[in-house]
Amino acid sequence: MNERIPEHRYTAQLAGRIEARWQDRWEAEGTFRSANPAGPWAEPDDPRIVRGHRYVMDMFPYPSGAGLHVGHPLGFIATDVHARYLRTTGMNVLHTMGFDAFGLPAEQYAVQTGQHPRVTTEANMEVYRAQLRRLGMGHEQRRSLATIDPGYYRWTQWIFTQIRESWYDPEATSRDGRGTGRARPISELVAQLASGERATPDGRTWAELSPVEQADVLDSYRLAYVTAAPVNWAPGLGTVLSNEEVTADGRSERGDFPVFKRNLSQWMMRITAFADRLVDDLDRLDWPEKVKLIQRNWIGRSTGANVAFVVGTSEGTQETLRVFTTRPDTLFGATFMVLAPEHPLLESIVPQEWPEGTDPAWHQGEESPRAAVTAYQRSAATKSDVERQADAKTKTGVFTGAFATNPVNGARIPVFVADYVLMGYGTGAIMAVPGQDQRDWDFAQTYRLPIVRTVQPTEGHPQDQAFTGEGPAINSHNDEVSLDGLGVVEAKERIVEWLAGRGLAEPTTTYRLRDWLFSRQRYWGEPFPVLWDEDGVAHSVPDHLLPVELPEVPDYSPRTYDPQDAQSSPEAPLARARDWVEVELDLGDGRGVRTYRRETNTMPNWAGSCWYHLRYLDPANEDAPVDPTVERYWIGPRPEPVAGAPAGAVDPGGVDLYVGGVEHAVLHLLYARFWHKVLYDLGYVSSEEPFRRLINQGMIEAYVYRDERGFPVPAAEVEEHVPADGGASSYTWDGEPVTQEYGKMGKSLKNVVTPDEMCEQYGADTFRVYEMSMGPLEQYRPWETRAVVGSMRFLQRLWRNVVDEETGEVTVSDEPMSEETDKALHRTIDGVRADYEALRTNTAVAKMIELNNHLTKLDVVPRAAVEPLVLMVAPVAPHIAEELWSRLGHEGTLAYVPFPQADPAKLVEDTVTCVVQVRGKVRDRMEVPADIDGEALQELALASEKVQSFIDGAPVRKVIVRAPGLVNVVV
Repeated sequence: MNERIPEHRYTAQLAGRIEARWQDRWEAEGTFRSANPAGPWAEPDDPRIVRGHRYVMDMFPYPSGAGLHVGHPLGFIATDVHARYLRTTGMNVLHTMGFDAFGLPAEQYAVQTGQHPRVTTEANMEVYRAQLRRLGMGHEQRRSLATIDPGYYRWTQWIFTQIRESWYDPEATSRDGRGTGRARPISELVAQLASGERATPDGRTWAELSPVEQADVLDSYRLAYVTAAPVNWAPGLGTVLSNEEVTADGRSERGDFPVFKRNLSQWMMRITAFADRLVDDLDRLDWPEKVKLIQRNWIGRSTGANVAFVVGTSEGTQETLRVFTTRPDTLFGATFMVLAPEHPLLESIVPQEWPEGTDPAWHQGEESPRAAVTAYQRSAATKSDVERQADAKTKTGVFTGAFATNPVNGARIPVFVADYVLMGYGTGAIMAVPGQDQRDWDFAQTYRLPIVRTVQPTEGHPQDQAFTGEGPAINSHNDEVSLDGLGVVEAKERIVEWLAGRGLAEPTTTYRLRDWLFSRQRYWGEPFPVLWDEDGVAHSVPDHLLPVELPEVPDYSPRTYDPQDAQSSPEAPLARARDWVEVELDLGDGRGVRTYRRETNTMPNWAGSCWYHLRYLDPANEDAPVDPTVERYWIGPRPEPVAGAPAGAVDPGGVDLYVGGVEHAVLHLLYARFWHKVLYDLGYVSSEEPFRRLINQGMIEAYVYRDERGFPVPAAEVEEHVPADGGASSYTWDGEPVTQEYGKMGKSLKNVVTPDEMCEQYGADTFRVYEMSMGPLEQYRPWETRAVVGSMRFLQRLWRNVVDEETGEVTVSDEPMSEETDKALHRTIDGVRADYEALRTNTAVAKMIELNNHLTKLDVVPRAAVEPLVLMVAPVAPHIAEELWSRLGHEGTLAYVPFPQADPAKLVEDTVTCVVQVRGKVRDRMEVPADIDGEALQELALASEKVQSFIDGAPVRKVIVRAPGLVNVVV
């Protein structure tokens, strides 16, 4: 017979009923609404307004059809825990969730099925909302939004218009008065040009220029402009891609289609104008150093000099080829040069015939230099910038047949063309110094080129390798200047001064960052608020005509003549909506009603996610993206700088806590910073940065099982076989042996575990506790479904400490606590508060387990101890906490009940040092209470960041505990 389960026992079924009831109540009562100081939702009399505020955000999720797996909610739960804790400290907390809903997946599904992408996307959003609700997320639902809502992308289009109608003036005083350079309205540039304060490019007056010529001049300044430039063309997707959307092997990140280089006319954003600010302001942000480094490297600011090399042409004349170098001190070692395949000088410097004595290895069997260069250019056109610069790629090229003159020693050096040099970086040409650069060394070895060391290698450095370190200059002198014996800094200064005095160099700063490619040949994206007149001049759609909504189209397929043909051209799906494209309008510019053609490209999906942090603040505002008072209240700068900022730094403002994956370090985060800085310069926001503090959550990994072919098999159907002698387990699927490894959780690896499954088996609170107790938020962690039961037991013990499982009656006592329990309580309050503040939820859970275990051992649980424990548990396991708080006799939600206070006098007690070993070696030492029990000590040890780093994701086979002094982890 089955054992009878008491009606009041805390099981997954009871948890489910409790959780659904409290979720309904939170929604009905608007429990998690926050107050605004102004605007449509103004609540200036709310006492929380003056007590303080915090803005907590998750990175925008994309609502895929697959829904959530257990790895997705990790960051969401962490921010929910933090937001719930902050509310108990009296803070006015803004925490909501929306959807980044434009994108390729829904459009590709529409191409395959004919179903409108909005239908698919909205259905997926409903699935996400239901899953997030079931997990007990304390989001303010009325602030939720989606980028596909016309009421939202109306303001995305409005911001684009502000950017297009702006230019960057590097000489203007910054808005804060601390420097120079800021965005200004284009109308101010027009005024300068019209008055003659700023000259036109050809010296004519502004009035002498035709409207088309005036438009061309303004476009050369605008922060959003159209240009024909080499772009990443993915025929298989029917669209162009930014560099960041192309993989290292030259394929599209989405769909894995081949990507080619094409010259196409595209919308661009002049993000390069903000390069210095984007680099320098990183120091003012509380972000992981890893992310800051990624952005610094992507922007790639380099200081050096542009050096002039003279190159002979095929006609016998001479051309000046300028090369940017960060190491002009090594010029005496430059023994060859390399040009990008797109370099314009290749048209004039390549001779008809190979020079006498040309090494056969230099021309790869081609009959003439022109044939060799043309063949190489054709090959390079099939590769993306990312593929061309991949570190693993062997650097090869072809001789152009031309020679240049080294300006410091007069040496005649060969000029090659190679695809690892990009036309968009520096001048599209490099001087190669094989003695000081390993890539140049390898190239020189391949093509039998001279190698001259210009820096003294350290003792013992291999003779067959380039020396890339610093040291005194050698072999670096001519009749007029000598660098020999100088250090790098002094040698740079001396050679640049010498070259500049002869008109051969000038100090220069360059950047790796390119302007942002901002148009896509897609349907499912924000339409550009742009109209083209009969002269091909672009006009911004007036604000009162926004939003420009997406029309219906016959089909959603991006069209190309041949998906494999690099020379095919895109046809945007919007171009087929003829009635929408051709429009008669009066733009209010005094020229009356005219016929215009709408822009048929759409914005990339990054557009909507660049500014959603602002719209969350004031989503009901019909007059502006955000009320200035509301923006200043929530994310305006504060008197004190952020943690870790340099001395004297000024707080840039921004969201108090932003949590999301490190994979967005360049794409979303860099783009959002750019948009925000433009809005700051134009006076629309008071904050200089969108996100004051950033945390990257780690990834949850899971076991992957593969058959003998290496194909993944369903992880849930694999059987484990544990040998009797305690040896290593083996695994089978469908009776056949399989191998086990760790990998990313996903459908393709057949190892997905969904939060819905966990809620069914254990309840949402148990799932939340398990995810938060697995380890530090930033670290990767392995998923182990069988371990979830430990979190369930914790909540069951907490339940039993309050509720009789047979009768459902509350069993706590109103008698005073013992001194031992009193000290244990206050020690826990102090530790848990500190852990919640620092987002160390895993160690907070361990401390609460320890206190709960202590209470379990008592004959009667004191109300004075268990009520503070329930309040401490509430941020992590809110449903059971609300239920227990209600059963303990309290009315209303505990969401705003003040967090318990620790009495400092009760925190002093005896502790001992516990040694924690992993793989037999001491990895951590912890101060723990002398009376700590084994289970609590194990939880604390496994929660240690040091211990987790040495476990490094390996499965834990056994934990040996000798409380209070020793924990030994066997992996």
